[in-house]
Amino acid sequence: MASPAALDTTIAVVTPENIAFDYQLAGPFRRLPAYLIDLGVRWGVIVLVIICLALAGLLASFSGFSSFVLATGFILYFLISWFYGTVLETYFNGRTIGKWACGIRVIDTDGRPISGKRALLRNLLRIADMLPLVGLSSFVTDAAPIFVPTGMIGLLAMILTRRMQRLGDLAAGTMVIVDERGWRLPVAKVDDPRVPALASFFPGDYRVSRSMAKALAIYAERRHYLTPARRREIARHLAIPLIDRFEFRADIDPDLLMYSLYYRVYLSDSSDEIADLGPLAGFSPLRRDQNKPQGLLGNIPNPISPTVKRPSFNPQLTQEAGVHAPDTTLLGKSIPLPQPAASQRSPDTKQELPRPEEQP
Repeated sequence: MASPAALDTTIAVVTPENIAFDYQLAGPFRRLPAYLIDLGVRWGVIVLVIICLALAGLLASFSGFSSFVLATGFILYFLISWFYGTVLETYFNGRTIGKWACGIRVIDTDGRPISGKRALLRNLLRIADMLPLVGLSSFVTDAAPIFVPTGMIGLLAMILTRRMQRLGDLAAGTMVIVDERGWRLPVAKVDDPRVPALASFFPGDYRVSRSMAKALAIYAERRHYLTPARRREIARHLAIPLIDRFEFRADIDPDLLMYSLYYRVYLSDSSDEIADLGPLAGFSPLRRDQNKPQGLLGNIPNPISPTVKRPSFNPQLTQEAGVHAPDTTLLGKSIPLPQPAASQRSPDTKQELPRPEEQP
């Protein structure tokens, strides 16, 4: 009896952002209907072109009309077969009409969208996957010399490879997966007032990739399951490139930065011209302002550092303020997302405020 691992059709892919996602591979029985739909579309285009040529009177002058139509059909078939899939997969996010109808698409083996060169290579090698050819005369006596592709080479390659890749996929470094059309995540509640303030420091024209957006959503949804230290550890992988790119201070809390980016992507109102800095009023998280006096009253404590606490709005309560990052090891099906904690320290002295029972 086959083991569960052998029957599993999911595969973990680590994106360039060091985020892991699980994809469900599309097997032969799911790819075959897509191929048949695309085959029908291609032949429909060929027939339409021939009809248009005939109506235009361009074919009537040929004595060998049937031979010309047959030759034209074959030439159009090979051209459309090569470039139909190439163009659509490049500009339609790895989908053709058949793949779109069957809910599958092509991606690179590292999780990125397929490029034009890879799409061209996998479609050029489709003819090799369709071998061997079988003549109709093998089954029907006195049949016309017509050969039918069996696709056994491509089927055998998909059976023997971990990612169910045919020869074209192996050469191009691509794989076919089930498209996650219904991907939705609930919007996580943001309860740290520093988050929208810090989110306003991201450039207004900054756009995240699809994989980063998904990572942020899963991180925000699950971060409350993680300890503050674990949040920082997970978020650091994503925060370091952002800190360098936008020149944030090196001591910024990675968890807070990721949570702020989540707010910027999913919750902020792009129509807001002026952001309410709130707890960051008079403080700049940017590296270039680190040595400048902060605020009207001189230097103030850093409210974005994971090691500095600040008083809560209720002087009788203390909260832990910090934001932490997701765990790539937990990303198998999604990425854990942290939630903000409250903190307490005097902004003037950077000393922890005494709890009510400790006050004299």
